[in-house]
Amino acid sequence: MASRKKTTIIVTAALAVLLPVGGGAAWAADRFLIPHVEISDVQSYEAENSTVVTTAEDAADPAVSVSTVVTGTGDDTVTYYVADVALTDATQLRSAFADDSFGENITQTTSAIAEANDALFAINGDYYGFRDTGIEIRNGVVYRDSPAREGLAFWLDGSVTVYDETTTSAQELLDSGVWNTVSFGPALVEDGAVVDGIESVEVDTNIGNHSIQGEQPRTAIGVIDDNHLVFVVVDGRSPGHSKGVTMTELAQIMIGLGATTAYNLDGGGSSTMYYDGRVVNTPSNGGERGTSDILYVAG
Repeated sequence: MASRKKTTIIVTAALAVLLPVGGGAAWAADRFLIPHVEISDVQSYEAENSTVVTTAEDAADPAVSVSTVVTGTGDDTVTYYVADVALTDATQLRSAFADDSFGENITQTTSAIAEANDALFAINGDYYGFRDTGIEIRNGVVYRDSPAREGLAFWLDGSVTVYDETTTSAQELLDSGVWNTVSFGPALVEDGAVVDGIESVEVDTNIGNHSIQGEQPRTAIGVIDDNHLVFVVVDGRSPGHSKGVTMTELAQIMIGLGATTAYNLDGGGSSTMYYDGRVVNTPSNGGERGTSDILYVAG
């Protein structure tokens, strides 16, 4: 096996958030702000380490259509964006990392990562770089094996399943035919029904990310059939344009689109949908927020 490429960097920068003084500030900056590159030149790393033989280049092009849905009026308006994606090969759905590097606190906008990878369509991923836990398999390569929560696995046969990370390992999943995983959640829909208890789930207990409840901007993936996916980005925090949705409302949107399984991804200011060279939604920060990864379909 080819040797693993690693890069160590030192960053000196002014902190953009208010942190406690003293040692706590230094710890928080190192943990949540300063980039730590574990693997640089990810594209080369994947070429050297992936054991998956893909046939995507020989397959027919995927079909991608994007539409906008607006419901309600006034301050009760909700605006969301739907991408219906029919793949002809499961490996046509790929992942990419900010700055083509894997690690913590490495960020670029969704559109910048998409453009660097010639994406036709992209959404923000699970923001894996904000945490150091979870199972992260991307494009047939294991990047992290620290089971912690409910994950979503994309299989080479075109199926997509919700699974408990703590009952398996990244290598077991890879050996069984998993192409990509994301680690955020919770699962919104299973067997065509809204999952109980989704309004009380806490994905992380990190600083500033204790709760994902209430009406928020959202990003979600739904499964209609093998190799047939639906992606939804909901705008929020913008009275008159879109107030956002709760987890249950998001699940109901996914069911209405025909999804029998659906899974929540990083939302809030991260929620971004990119299609045909532009961002189609209105991110809640007034512009795109940097994120660590995307899921995309190449143009």
